[in-house]
Amino acid sequence: MRVLVAPDKFKGTLTAAEVAAHLAAGLREAGHEAVELPVADGGEGTLAAALAAGFRRVPAGPAAIGLRGDTAVVELALASGLQLGPPDPLGATSRGTGELLRAALDAGARRVVLGVGGSACTDGGAGLLTALGVRILSTRGDPVPDGGGGLREAASVDLRGLDPRLRDTEIVLACDVDNPLLGPRGAAAVYGPQKGATPAQVRLLEEALAHLASLVGPGAERPGAGAAGGVGYAALAVLGARRRPGIEVVLELLGFAAHLRTADLVVTGEGALDAQTLHGKAPAGVAVAARAAHVPVVAVCGRCDLDPAQTPFARVTALADLDPERCLTDPGPLLRRVGRAQR
Repeated sequence: MRVLVAPDKFKGTLTAAEVAAHLAAGLREAGHEAVELPVADGGEGTLAAALAAGFRRVPAGPAAIGLRGDTAVVELALASGLQLGPPDPLGATSRGTGELLRAALDAGARRVVLGVGGSACTDGGAGLLTALGVRILSTRGDPVPDGGGGLREAASVDLRGLDPRLRDTEIVLACDVDNPLLGPRGAAAVYGPQKGATPAQVRLLEEALAHLASLVGPGAERPGAGAAGGVGYAALAVLGARRRPGIEVVLELLGFAAHLRTADLVVTGEGALDAQTLHGKAPAGVAVAARAAHVPVVAVCGRCDLDPAQTPFARVTALADLDPERCLTDPGPLLRRVGRAQR
């Protein structure tokens, strides 16, 4: 068989590329042809997937972007992500993401895919906008402090300095979140606690985001405005971004449809198959695309919390069922074993 190997990362153990390599090694040992195409859904690993598919790595400060032609891939998690340090609910900023976006413009990008999963900030995208030339000022005329907490001091938002190159740049907001900026389904209420915010801090952040929106203008109610602590709001309301499902955008960037045309089987997966998997996560997006092309798709995961019969996969293999201990400490050989077993 010709097998397209398109997994997401196994978070905490292996990157998507490592998962694909182990599965492909087993498939080749069994006599199959294996094509490795690691995927992501717009969150962590999006840049790595783009680089594996042929994008060029362009350093940008402590992080990097991906570039192919005039299309750039910016991964928020690399510059404003939870993995970068201890939680700071009031002070975490999206400024680093804005700096990556500016680096994409400097590199000649005229289309930017902005993947916003895994953010640590709840600043309404204020940091991102500031890095792109917007001035958010206090009553004294000073820039307000970074982070959602600093937005309480904002008295004005001056958009006149916004990088003029953005007028001719298509911004694609790659995310599956449809939350608005404010309210019980908003950025602070839903995601603030996941970023370490106490109930009192959630209330403060909600008020700060509402205050920012009153200064910036309409768009707080738009689906996706609450993504990444309100980076979605800044992208949609100020940068004119268009929101699209993250996995759909990534599969396009990777040329997934072309690979499907010659595949007999697709193998996908992630660390845990659970309820979230069925709502826009990478394996579900891979399955939708494969089934539309009439190519069977199977899934491999660390653990499965779903009834396999209720998933879009023809078969599900959980490493925890093969070896509960090694699936966490040394999953590579188990993945190779799963690859060898494909028929």
